[in-house]
Amino acid sequence: MRKLNLLILVLISSFTAMRAVTSEKDLWQLHTSDIHADYVGAPVANGGIGLLPWKEPFSIQHVILNHVFDTDGPKGVSRVLKGINPFLLTLELDGKKIDANSLSDWKQTIDMKEATHNTSFLADKKAKVTYSICALRNMPYAGLIRVEVKALSSLTMKVMNRMDVPDEYINPESRFRTLFESNLRMDVFQTSALSRHRQVEVAASSAFLFQDRKNFAPTYDETSKQLSFTVSLKKGETYSFALAGAICSKRDFIDPYNESERQITYAIHEGADRLMAFHCRLWNELWQGDIRIEGDDDAQRAVRFALFNLYSFGREGTGLSISPMGLSSQGYNGHIFWDTELWMYPPILLLNQGIAESMVNYRTNRLAAACKRAITHGYRGAMFPWESDDAGEESTPTFALTGPLEHHITADIAIACWNYYCVTHDLHWLRSHGYPLMKAVADFWVSRAERNEDGSYSIRSVVGADEYAIGVDDNAFTNGAAIRALEYACKAAEACGYLIPDQWREVGKNIRILSFANGVTREHATYNGEMIKQSDANLLAYPLGIITDPKIWEKDMEYYTDRIDPKDGPAMSYSVFCVQYARMGDAKKAYEMFCRCYEPNLRAPFGVIAETATSNNPYFATGAGGLLQAVINGFCGLQITDEGIVQVPSVLPKHWKKVTVTGVGPEKKTFERGG
Repeated sequence: MRKLNLLILVLISSFTAMRAVTSEKDLWQLHTSDIHADYVGAPVANGGIGLLPWKEPFSIQHVILNHVFDTDGPKGVSRVLKGINPFLLTLELDGKKIDANSLSDWKQTIDMKEATHNTSFLADKKAKVTYSICALRNMPYAGLIRVEVKALSSLTMKVMNRMDVPDEYINPESRFRTLFESNLRMDVFQTSALSRHRQVEVAASSAFLFQDRKNFAPTYDETSKQLSFTVSLKKGETYSFALAGAICSKRDFIDPYNESERQITYAIHEGADRLMAFHCRLWNELWQGDIRIEGDDDAQRAVRFALFNLYSFGREGTGLSISPMGLSSQGYNGHIFWDTELWMYPPILLLNQGIAESMVNYRTNRLAAACKRAITHGYRGAMFPWESDDAGEESTPTFALTGPLEHHITADIAIACWNYYCVTHDLHWLRSHGYPLMKAVADFWVSRAERNEDGSYSIRSVVGADEYAIGVDDNAFTNGAAIRALEYACKAAEACGYLIPDQWREVGKNIRILSFANGVTREHATYNGEMIKQSDANLLAYPLGIITDPKIWEKDMEYYTDRIDPKDGPAMSYSVFCVQYARMGDAKKAYEMFCRCYEPNLRAPFGVIAETATSNNPYFATGAGGLLQAVINGFCGLQITDEGIVQVPSVLPKHWKKVTVTGVGPEKKTFERGG
């Protein structure tokens, strides 16, 4: 009897463990199973390219090239390029093309752990097809589609690959080559073209990867520009293959034509299994920085998906930043805004200093262009563009006054530099990269501020975070950010052992922050309660930390919450409200704001975040950054200080059991709240 009881206990224990494993796996996955339902695609990216899979068989809507720019017209502003798409696959069974009308039992799953977009279906009731799409983390200009076909009856299968050259290209040329190396046959399909306006050369190469690489040869049709192979399968037989594609540009390679081919011959040599093993290993390293929420599975998936997308859009060692739509689309022309420094960068800085360094070095590497821009506007120091392209010059469409007037970005960037130093304590970086930028920014604000008769300083004619207010004076966020930029420049100079100019302290301590008679922070000198686009004055409490009295936080939030545009306002306002309420100890209001900062913007079927409650863009990376700050800085209470990362008092939503943030800072610390 004792042995039987022991066996039962072992079985129960095993079953419980299985359930726990299954539950944990499910928190890493997003699912859909209705091909006819509303659908907003979710990108997969690797910091170099972004792919946008769709619901039709093997569909990839486009490829986005990171920081590769043409223009949006002959005399237009710069716009990030779509790449030549080498991932177009077509499947025929017994001579009939498989399309959305011939599918049943269709399912898609995004696996965030392995960064794959997976689809399965029954094709014409003749075969079960499973395929997986990924942007290879180990090859930043390459992607891989792995396919498995199980025959439900004897059939002949034809697989075709062609390339899509977007309309923004001219003079496309294609070729097919068979190369031999050590008895390894390599059949490579290639297309190259020039971007229409700036003549940027882009080349894409692709190849099928077979398990039996020595004896299988695809064929190429010169007329249709199509690579294909045909196999016969018996009932019950399973056949696997993969398609590798690489897209290279003149921006990244002197010889993109041959480089794309080299990358594909490397992929053929490595094979799909080795490529995926390396890809997964790198993603496991990224996931050392993670957020775990116990007690709310829906929130866990949404928060992890936000982090997954920011990891996907960034990359260590590139010196590149992340645009508002990441690598999901050409939204906002792929330009870099304050979205990076204020919303996306803070969570990345805490969880992955390698990617954060790339993001901040994007700015330090373009300091010369910012200094030139300051000169053209009559100021000293550095004046960073509101919209930056790869050259670091102003790229805002000329009709938008945000370009000439939204100056707070120059302060936002300096604040990001100081925060990087506070987290890493890298004095060499501060002296060589951070301080030169912070000094130039401080010089800009001293030349930009105007002294009033009472000895205070005003910053006039700006656009603040609330972009509905054009050309206003003493905007709360602009002034607050300038105060912090000047303060941090003084601290950076002291850390580097340099003299601190008296003007930095004088101006920084006397820039005006306005209030109404009742103590509510006034957004700008003429503000009287109009609708605003997003939080502005509220940002002085968090993230700037200039207003420290929770009573004023509460007054400001109560005043401005109902003045935010409910239709076109982005969700980050509610992210900062969540942080403030959580730190005030108001769990109910904090959770209300947490839900408002992302739930209205979720799009079926995977929970892609749109910019506003009424838009449908593929993925709004800025909103992801706000959502992550709500959890990391709000509920978990993490804060960057001059001494490093600390945890301040905060509260969790009532039904949350615990929040755990892992891999924080260079020491990869773990912080918890609750439990």
